[in-house]
Amino acid sequence: MSDCIFCKIVNGEIPSNKIYEDEYVYAFYDISPEAPVHFLVIPKEHIKSANFITKENSNVVAHIFEVINKITSELGISEDGYRVVNNCGVLGGQTVDHMHFHVLGGRELKWPPG
Repeated sequence: MSDCIFCKIVNGEIPSNKIYEDEYVYAFYDISPEAPVHFLVIPKEHIKSANFITKENSNVVAHIFEVINKITSELGISEDGYRVVNNCGVLGGQTVDHMHFHVLGGRELKWPPG
C-alpha cells in the first residue's frame, strides 16, 4: 500500500533500525520505546489489522511468533519474560493500519500497562 508507513519501511523508503528480515516478515526497533527492549514485527504483506487475518494469510502470524521467539532469545529477554501486544482498530489503540506486534521486555511490565 503506497501510503502505509510500515510498507515504506519494508520497501526501504523510510529508514529503520532493523533487527531481522526474511521473505515474510520485518522486525525493527520502535522509535519511541516503552521498555528497554521494544521492537515491532510486521508482515511484509500489507494486512490492515488482525481483523483481516484469513485462511490464506494466517500462516504469517505463526511465522511472526516464531521470529519473536528467535529475536527474544538472541536479545536475552526470553528467560525473564516479555510482552507481545497487537492493537486492533482505533478503539484498540492501533495507530498504523498495518498489522504489527509490539514486543516489550527488559523490565518488569505491570498490568494494566503503564
